[in-house]
Amino acid sequence: MHTPIPLIRDVVLIGGGHTHALVARMFAMKPMAGARLTLINPAPTAPYSGMLPGYIAGHYARMDLEIDLVRLARFAGARLVLGQVTGIDRVAQRVQVAGQADIAYDIASVNVGITTEAPTIPGFTENALGAKPLARYTAEWDRFLSDATAGRRTPDVVVIGGGVAGVELSLAMMHHLKANGVTGARVTILERADTPLNGIGKGARKALLHHIQRLGVVLKTGAEVTHIARDQVHLADGSSIPKSFCVGSTTARPHDWLQGTGLTNDRGFIDVGETLQTLADPLIYAAGDCADLTHAPRPKAGVYAVREAPVLFHNLRADLTGSQRKAFRPQKTFLKLIQTGGKGAIADKAGLRLDGPLLWKWKNHIDLKFMRQFEEYPEMPAPPLPRDVAQGVREEMGDVPLCGGCGAKVAPADLQTVLQTLPATVRKDVLSGPGDDAAVLTCGDGQQVLTTDHLRAFVSDHYRMARITAIHAMGDIWAMGAKPQAALASIILPRMGAKLQAETLREIMQAATETFGAAGAEVVGGHSSQGAELTIGFSVTGLAGELAISNSGAQAGDVLILTKPIGTGTILAAEMRLLAQGGWVEAAYRMMEHPLDTAAGILTPVAHAMTDVTGFGLAGHLDVMLKGPDVGATLNLTDIPLLEGVATLADQGVRSTIWSANRAAVQMQADMTTAPEILLFDPQTAGGLLAAVPAAKAQTTLAKLLDAGEPAAIIGDVTDGSGITLG
Repeated sequence: MHTPIPLIRDVVLIGGGHTHALVARMFAMKPMAGARLTLINPAPTAPYSGMLPGYIAGHYARMDLEIDLVRLARFAGARLVLGQVTGIDRVAQRVQVAGQADIAYDIASVNVGITTEAPTIPGFTENALGAKPLARYTAEWDRFLSDATAGRRTPDVVVIGGGVAGVELSLAMMHHLKANGVTGARVTILERADTPLNGIGKGARKALLHHIQRLGVVLKTGAEVTHIARDQVHLADGSSIPKSFCVGSTTARPHDWLQGTGLTNDRGFIDVGETLQTLADPLIYAAGDCADLTHAPRPKAGVYAVREAPVLFHNLRADLTGSQRKAFRPQKTFLKLIQTGGKGAIADKAGLRLDGPLLWKWKNHIDLKFMRQFEEYPEMPAPPLPRDVAQGVREEMGDVPLCGGCGAKVAPADLQTVLQTLPATVRKDVLSGPGDDAAVLTCGDGQQVLTTDHLRAFVSDHYRMARITAIHAMGDIWAMGAKPQAALASIILPRMGAKLQAETLREIMQAATETFGAAGAEVVGGHSSQGAELTIGFSVTGLAGELAISNSGAQAGDVLILTKPIGTGTILAAEMRLLAQGGWVEAAYRMMEHPLDTAAGILTPVAHAMTDVTGFGLAGHLDVMLKGPDVGATLNLTDIPLLEGVATLADQGVRSTIWSANRAAVQMQADMTTAPEILLFDPQTAGGLLAAVPAAKAQTTLAKLLDAGEPAAIIGDVTDGSGITLG
C-alpha cells in the first residue's frame, strides 16, 4: 500500500512581492516532498511595479498588473494566508498576523517591499498618500480620476519628490488627465534638492526634462514641504500649491513593523548577506526592496528582486535538504526604461539619450512576458489511474476534481433515501424526527437543538477554514431561532510530523474558540485523527426557548427573504481549476465568514419558517420549506443576489460536483440558460438564512436587516398550489 509522505517542515514566505511570486512558481514546477509552503499577503493580488506608470497613464487595465496570488498558491500547492503581518516572534518561530492565528515556520523569508509615505511631514497621513504600497495609490488614483473627469474635484495634483519615480508618475498622471479631456489639469512636482533627477545619466535627465515641459508639468526645485492641508501644500518659503490629490514619491522607507523583529539596521531595512539570509537570524531570508545587500550595496530596484528569486529558491531548498547554498551576485548597473506618459520611453545607461515609441514597445514586451508567468500556468496532469480498474471508476471520477465544502456532500436524493429508513422518534424528549435542520430536544422549560456538520477543506488557511466551518455548523442553530451553546470539534489531519500537527491544531482550535466564543458558545472538547486530507467538523448545541423554528411551515402570502448572496459552490469549483479571479474568491470567503446571529435575531420573531441555505442549494432548501399541503413559491430571478464574478463563471459552464444531483432533486421548470437559474442549484457553504415572513412585516424586516449591515433581499413569495415557479 502506498504511504503518503508526511509534512515535516514549514517554509513561510512573508509578502507576495516579485521575488516570492517567482519562488512560489518555482516550487510548483519543482515541489519539495515533506515541505509545506505558506504565502502570507494582505491582499489576494500583488501589483507588479514595472507596469504601474503604464496603468496610471491609462495604457493597462488594473488586472493587467496584478499577480493573482490565489491562483498562484493553488498552482504551487501552497497555503495562502490573507492578512497583514505585524511581527515575527523569532524565539517561538512564529509570524504574527493581524486578526489571525500566528503562523509557525522552520524557515521564513521576507519580501514586503517598501513605502514612500512620509508621516514626518505634518498633515501627510491625513491629506496625502505614498506611491508605494501600490494598492492604495492605484485605488485612490482611480477615484480621483473619476471625480476630476466628472468635475467633482479640481484637477490639481502634487507629487512630492523629483526623482525618477516621481517624474515618471507625474508624466503618467498628466497624460491620463489630458487624454480624458480634463481641462485645467495641473501636475506639480516638488523637489527639495536644487537639482532634480539625481542618480541618472545626463542624456536621460535632459530627455525627461523635455517631456516635463512637453506635457506642461510644473517642476519646482528647492521646494521644502512644511505642511499638507486638505487643499493646499505649504512650502518653507511661505508659498503654497493648490492640490486635490497628493502623492509622496520620496526616499524609500521600510515598513514600520520590521523594526520590532530585531533584523533591521539603523535605516530600518533588513541586512542580508550573500546567501540572502538575514545577518541576525540564519532561519530568515529577505529579498527585494525591504532588504539591504551588505555584501554588494545597490539602489532599490525591481530588477534585483527578480534576479534574487532563483538564488532564494535554491537556498530554501538547500536548507530543506541540507545541501550547499548559493551566493547572490548582483550586477553593478542595469538598463532603466522610463516611461514618458504616452506610449514612449527613454533608456538610461552609460549617459546615453535614447527616446521614443520603440523603447515603449520593448518595455511593454518585457513587462507582459513577466506577467505571463502568472497568467498562463502549464497544465499539471493528474496522477494516472492503474492499468486495471473496475468498470465505472473512470466515469465516477470524471474530469474535474471533487469540490470542497458543501460541494463534496452526498446527493440529496441519496441522503433522503437513507433518512427514510430511520425509525420514527419514540422518546418524548426528542421532539423532531430526521429531516429538519437540527434535532429538537426538551431541556427544562425550553428546548435544546443539536446539529453536526463537517467540511472537506477548500481553504488552505487553517484558521480561516475552521472559522468558516464553525459559522457553517452554527447555521442550523441560528436557522431554528436558537442561540449556540456548546461545540465539540472533530478534526481529520493529513499525515504530518508532530510539530506541524500541533501547530495546525493550534490554528484550528484558536479559530474555533474565537468564533464560537463570539456567538456566545463554548468549545468543550473534541476528537482528532489522521487521514487523507484536512476535514473539520463541529457538533453544536443551542438553546431555543419555548419553541424552535422549523424549516417547514411557510404559508401562502408569505414573502421570502434571503440574507446572503449565492454562488459559493461555483466560486470554489472555479478556484480549484484556476478559473476564478483572486478578488472573487476573497469576497466569497468573507461572505462565508459572515455569521448569521444578527440576521437570525431579526428574523426569528417574525418568520413562519426558516432554514440556512447550504449543500442542497437555494432551490433545494426552498423545496424542503414547501413540503406543507398546497404551498408553492415564486422566485424573482432578478432579485436574487449573486456573489461577484459568479455569473461569469456560471455562463462559462463552471459547476460544482454536486450541482447535477441538486438539480435532479427538485422538480421545477427552468431553462438553465441564465446564471440565476443555474445558480439556484449551486451548493452553498456557510450560506445565508432563507425565511418565510408575513407580507405585512416583510418590508420592515428587510429594512432592519439592511440597517444592521446584513446583505439581505426579498427574492420571492410563497403561493397557493405546489412547486417552484420562476418570475
